[in-house]
Amino acid sequence: MKWVSVMRVIWILVVVLLASCSNLTAEGGDTARVLRVIDGDTIDVLVAGQEMRVRYVGVNTPERDETCYADATAANRRLVEGQTVRLVRDQSNTDRYGRWLRYVYVGDTFVNRTMIEQGYAETVLYEPDDRFYEEFARLEAMAIRDGRGCHPTGIFNDGSTTR
Repeated sequence: MKWVSVMRVIWILVVVLLASCSNLTAEGGDTARVLRVIDGDTIDVLVAGQEMRVRYVGVNTPERDETCYADATAANRRLVEGQTVRLVRDQSNTDRYGRWLRYVYVGDTFVNRTMIEQGYAETVLYEPDDRFYEEFARLEAMAIRDGRGCHPTGIFNDGSTTR
C-alpha cells in the first residue's frame, strides 16, 4: 500500500513539474509596461528600464489619415493602455524602422488575435514571421462575414495580404 501512495505522489509531482515547464517554454517573451498607445498596431513600452517601440506582428490597422484609424486606436487602447504585457518574438527582432516586432499578451488575452477578431485589424503576412498567419486569416474571414469593426468601411479591401 505504501508503494502505491509513493508512486501516486511521484506521479502528481511529475505532472505538475511538466505542466509548469511547458508554460515557461511555450511562449517565453519579455515583460513590459505600456507607456503609450501610438495607433492600432503600435505601442511604446518600458522593458528592463529601456523604452522600446513595438509593432504587432501579423496585423495591420488603419493609418492616421485613413478611415477607422480612431476606432482601431481606441480598441488597442482599451486592451493595453497602462497594462503590463508579455512581448513574444516570432522570427524577426525588428522592422526597418527599428521597432520591435512582437506578439502582445495582456494576461491571457492575445492582443494581436483580439484586434483581428474584433475587426479592427487585418491579417498581414510579414515574412518570415508567420507563426499565427493561418489562424489570423480564419479569424479575419469571420470578422468580415460578421461585419465587425472596420471591415464595413472597406478600409482593408486593398487585395493584399503581404507587406
